[in-house]
Amino acid sequence: MCGIAGLFDTRAKQSFPRELMQRMNDIQLHRGPDESGYHFEPGVALAHRRLSIIDISSGQQPLFNEDESVVVVFNGEIYNFQELIPELTALGHRFHTRSDTEVIVHAWESWGEACVERFRGMFAFALWDRNRQTFFMARDRMGVKPMYYAILNDGTLMFGSELKVLMQHPGLDRSMDPLAVEEYFALGYVAEPRTIFAGARKLEPGFSLTIRHGQPVPEPKPYWDVRFTLDNKMSLADAQAEMVERLRESVRLRMVAEVPLGAFLSGGVDSSAVVATMAGLSDEPVNTCSIAFDDPAFNESAFAQMVADRYHTNHRVETVQSDDFDLIDTLAALYDEPYADSSAIPTYRVCQLARKHVTVALSGDGGDENMGGYRRYRFHMMEEKMRSGLPHAVRKPVFGLLGQLYPKADWAPRMFRAKTTFQSLARDSVQAYFHSVSILRDDMRRQLFSPSFRKQLGGYNALEVFRRHAANAGTDDALALVQYLDIKTYLVGDINTKVDRASMAHSLEVREPLMDHPLVEWLASLPTHLKIKGQEGKYIFKKAMEPMLPNDVLYRPKMGFAVPLARWFRGPLKERVQKALFGEVLRETGLFNEKYLRHVVEAHQSGARDYSSTIWTILMFEAFVRNSMKNAMPVMGGRAA
Repeated sequence: MCGIAGLFDTRAKQSFPRELMQRMNDIQLHRGPDESGYHFEPGVALAHRRLSIIDISSGQQPLFNEDESVVVVFNGEIYNFQELIPELTALGHRFHTRSDTEVIVHAWESWGEACVERFRGMFAFALWDRNRQTFFMARDRMGVKPMYYAILNDGTLMFGSELKVLMQHPGLDRSMDPLAVEEYFALGYVAEPRTIFAGARKLEPGFSLTIRHGQPVPEPKPYWDVRFTLDNKMSLADAQAEMVERLRESVRLRMVAEVPLGAFLSGGVDSSAVVATMAGLSDEPVNTCSIAFDDPAFNESAFAQMVADRYHTNHRVETVQSDDFDLIDTLAALYDEPYADSSAIPTYRVCQLARKHVTVALSGDGGDENMGGYRRYRFHMMEEKMRSGLPHAVRKPVFGLLGQLYPKADWAPRMFRAKTTFQSLARDSVQAYFHSVSILRDDMRRQLFSPSFRKQLGGYNALEVFRRHAANAGTDDALALVQYLDIKTYLVGDINTKVDRASMAHSLEVREPLMDHPLVEWLASLPTHLKIKGQEGKYIFKKAMEPMLPNDVLYRPKMGFAVPLARWFRGPLKERVQKALFGEVLRETGLFNEKYLRHVVEAHQSGARDYSSTIWTILMFEAFVRNSMKNAMPVMGGRAA
C-alpha cells in the first residue's frame, strides 16, 4: 500500500522541478511513511511513498526492468504475483526482488496493455517505457485503489493517489465543475470520472490509459467489466460449497504479508464470514478489532464478540462516544472533495484502532453489492413487479398524479409511504432506483440551488451517471441491473473511497476478499433466486456460512455503521449548523437558495422534519469549501436570491 505521483510531458521533454515532485509526494506521506523514492529523466518524473508490506528489504520504488528502460510506480497489491513469476521467468525475464511490483514491469514487457488482464488484486500504477516511448496507467477492476490525473494546458499529464497531490501543481484548474456539484448533492460523492475540480479526473475502475509520446492523448479505455449472465445452473448445495471454497481462496491470497495482519469485525455477516475463514486458514489466533457505540441503537459490538469468542481471536474493542463529531474538518481535508457518508467517522476510528496492532486488515466490503444484501434491492424488485404490470406510458401520468396529491409520510417505513411508492412507480427502472438512493432528490436539489447555478447546470441531472452505466449493464434483470449500478457508482465513489482515505490516514492497508474479481464474476453468473429468497438477502452466502457463524449473526436485521445525525443537529451541533449553513462561506459561492437553506435548518431543529442527511451533506460541502477551496474558487453565478 503506497502513494504514487508523477508528471509526464506528452509533447516535449521538459525537465520537471525536483521541488515540485517532492511537494506532490510529501503531501501523501500518510500513505507511505516507510520510504520515498524518485525517478527523473527528460519529460518524466515519478515519485512513490512506501508502506512496506511484502519484500520489505528490496521492494523499493520506482522499480525498473533489467535494462532500466521500463520504470513503474505502483499502489496496491497483486495477489497472484507468485503464480506469474514462473511464467514470466520462462519467457526470459530475470527477477531481482520478491515483490509484486516487479511482476508489473515484466508483464508489461511481455504482454503490453493486456498485462492488466493477468493481474488479480487492487492496484493503481503508472509506468514509462522509454524504448516504446509509451506512458501507461491502469486502475483495478473494482476501483479499490484510487487514481487521479489531469492534462494541463502545456500537455503535461500529472497523476497521484489523492486529489491533494494534483493540487500542489500551480497549473491545475481548480474551479468547481458545476456537474460535479450536482452529482455530489444527489449521491453524496462525485461520481467517476469527474472530480470536484474542472481540471482533474479519476481514472475509472477497470480502465487503462495509454499515451504515446508526441501523439494526442486518447480517452481511457476499459479492459474489464462484470457481466450478469445469471445462467449458472448449479444446485443450491453445489453453490454453497463453491461459495465457501472461493471465499477461502480469496482470503488466503490476502493473508500474504511480512507485517502484522488482522481483520475488521463489525458483527455483520460479511466481516464475520471473512474472520471465520481467516481462522480456518491460520495456525495463530486472528487479530480482530471493532468499534462499539455508547448509544445502544447503533451498537452491534455484542455480535462481533460472539464471532470473536467462537474463533478465539485477539479481539480489541474501543467505544466511540455518540457525540464523536470533532472529525468534520479532519474528514473534509482527508477526502479532498465533498464527501457525505457520515459512516466515515466510525470508519476512521476503527482504522485508527486497527493500526495500533496491525499494518494490514481484511474487511467485508463489497458483500452487499455483489450478493444482493441491501434492503433497497428487495424494495426495488417489488416495485419492478408492479411496474411490469403496466406500460410506462400509463404508469407515468396515473402514478405521477397520485404521487403529487398523496400526503407525505417521511416518518413511516418506506413500504408504507404511499407517496414515495407512487412517485417511484411513475418512473422507469433506472430513474426509480436513482430516486431511491439520492440523498437530495430532484425536487429538493431544485429548491436548494440558486437560479443562477441551475442555469449553469444547463439541465444536467446526476441521473445521467446511472443512465450511462445502465446502457452498458447488458441485463434487464431487476436485481442484476441495480447491483451493476451500485458496483459502478456507490461501491467505488462511496465505500471504496471511504475505506481508502480512512485507512491511509493511519498508514493501514485494507484488503477486500469479497471484491476478488473471479468471485465477483462467479456471483454474477448465479441466478437471482440464489441471492434474494423471499425477504432474505445474500441467501446463498448466508446458507454457505451457516456451519461457520451463529444464526444471530447471519439472520438478524442489518444495522449499518451509522451515527446519530438527527440528534446532533438538534442538540450539540445546533449552533454549528446555523453558522455553517447561514454563513459567508456558502453565501459567497452563489450556489444556494438561502431561503431554502433556512427552511431546512428550521424544520429540522424544530422537529417538524428529519433533514439530517440533507444537513450533513451541506455541512460537509461547507467544510470542503472552507478547507480546500476558499482561496482558489471563483464565485459561481453571484449571490443567491
